[in-house]
Amino acid sequence: MATVDAHSHFMPPEVAQNTAFFKQFWSDSDRQLKLMDENQVDQAVLVYPTSDAHLNMGGWSNLCTIYNQGIAGLVKKHPKRFIGGGILPVDNPARIKEELKRIEGLGLKVISLASSYDRTYLDDERFFEVYEFAQQHKMPIHVHPQILNPIGEERLKDPLLSPVLEYVLDVSACIGIMMMQGVFLKFPAVDFIFAHYGGVLPIVRERFDTTYAMLRRRNFVKDLTKPPGEYFKNLFFDMSGSRSAASLAGALEMTDASHILWGSDYPANQDFSASLSVISASIFSSMERQNICGANVLRLLEK
Repeated sequence: MATVDAHSHFMPPEVAQNTAFFKQFWSDSDRQLKLMDENQVDQAVLVYPTSDAHLNMGGWSNLCTIYNQGIAGLVKKHPKRFIGGGILPVDNPARIKEELKRIEGLGLKVISLASSYDRTYLDDERFFEVYEFAQQHKMPIHVHPQILNPIGEERLKDPLLSPVLEYVLDVSACIGIMMMQGVFLKFPAVDFIFAHYGGVLPIVRERFDTTYAMLRRRNFVKDLTKPPGEYFKNLFFDMSGSRSAASLAGALEMTDASHILWGSDYPANQDFSASLSVISASIFSSMERQNICGANVLRLLEK
């Protein structure tokens, strides 16, 4: 069974040079392929890491043109190794439909979104046509943490605390807001993949359900039609390079092995063997290990 990395990154050089952070290793596909070969990883899904490139390239439309073409070029060069994800001009909603068609025409198989954009989360109506397109064309949507002004950064901005806490909390907030605003009910056929196990969701899943039940009894919260945990177990979550057996076990409090995807978060994390060994050392059946290591994401891509 193939091993597929559901969360990796490549920055086209023209994009990388316009970022503050994503330069070293982020445009080296040969290095990535070498590491994949060393760890017997057959394919890698390339998603956007979120960056400041759009600020230096005249906006998202210009960035999309260059980034999506660059990813498509790499996929064309290595069609059996890379699966491309395309990004959208979120600052120009009138062009989103056009770029979605372009993504499809370029042969990109995933829509790559951030958890928020300038404090606007994915419940915003500008994304509804994205979800309609994803449903119609059976394209999974990968949601990566936003690194520019994530939740809480107005109170605490720190080179260590922001990426450790606020990036992943932004993913958790995104999921919660989408649930509260009915996005998952409105677009039930969209396969959403959330990075980093959905942030803190595995830890607070029980609290979500018990607090929701308590607040419903007092009519303090609207009827979601089902407990929050029922929403979470139908979403997909990638491991994002985690080497923690406890984190993987925590994810199983939220969903099952059919909804967990191994992802390296390359090149931010380059120890493929450590994260893969967590899966092999856990109490999974052979089929469940195969699902997490590649079969789950391939099923989403081959619908």
